[in-house]
Amino acid sequence: MKAHASTFRHCRPLRAVAVLAALSVAAGTPVFAAIQPLASIRAAAENFIRAQMPPGQGAVVSAGRLDSRLRLARCAGPLDASLLSGERLQANASVAVACRDGADWTLYVPVRVRSRIRVWVLRRPEVQGARLTAADLVPQTRLVSGLSSGYVGNLAVLGRATLRHALPAGAALHLDDLLADFLVHQGQQVVLLASFGGIRVRAEGVALQAGRYGALIRVRNLSSSRVVQGIVQSRTLVDVMP
Repeated sequence: MKAHASTFRHCRPLRAVAVLAALSVAAGTPVFAAIQPLASIRAAAENFIRAQMPPGQGAVVSAGRLDSRLRLARCAGPLDASLLSGERLQANASVAVACRDGADWTLYVPVRVRSRIRVWVLRRPEVQGARLTAADLVPQTRLVSGLSSGYVGNLAVLGRATLRHALPAGAALHLDDLLADFLVHQGQQVVLLASFGGIRVRAEGVALQAGRYGALIRVRNLSSSRVVQGIVQSRTLVDVMP
């Protein structure tokens, strides 16, 4: 009998006891007198993901279905749950649920993460390069894939950006949909602002390259002739990196 793809897709080799338990179903020979409820394994995966979510996310977490033919020894203690090594919390995660007390098995459970948040939605279709205003948008509460980060929250950003691509009516506006304006141009004189331990120092400088809002550009300090990097904050201000 082949392992069910949705259950074992990302497995490191399962402990022999888990494989033996699954195969025993096909043979009609029970291996364990006490079986771990699959619902408890799904719940352990979901609870682990919920515990990782930032507060106020309105998270909706749902574990994928497990193969009903699985027969795993009942764990004598609480189930352990963790993400795969190096994996970050995202819309689709794989959670390792393991027993370390009374039995020795590990199961990888696919979990889907969504967030119920307020987003700004387009009232009508918009073309590439359009400059939006608050009148072009309406707030809505939606269930979105993954975490809520990345969606436009502060409409002040609209005043310094245009649409990167065309969007249909009803599209939720994401920061990646916006292309920041060029605020500083190469050769332009700018004010350099440096902060050190609560002390702020200003100096005159010149931009050595053009930059959009939030972009990292090279600038030259006119007093010292030193070339440094800074982040474009406005049409005249560059926040110099220490």
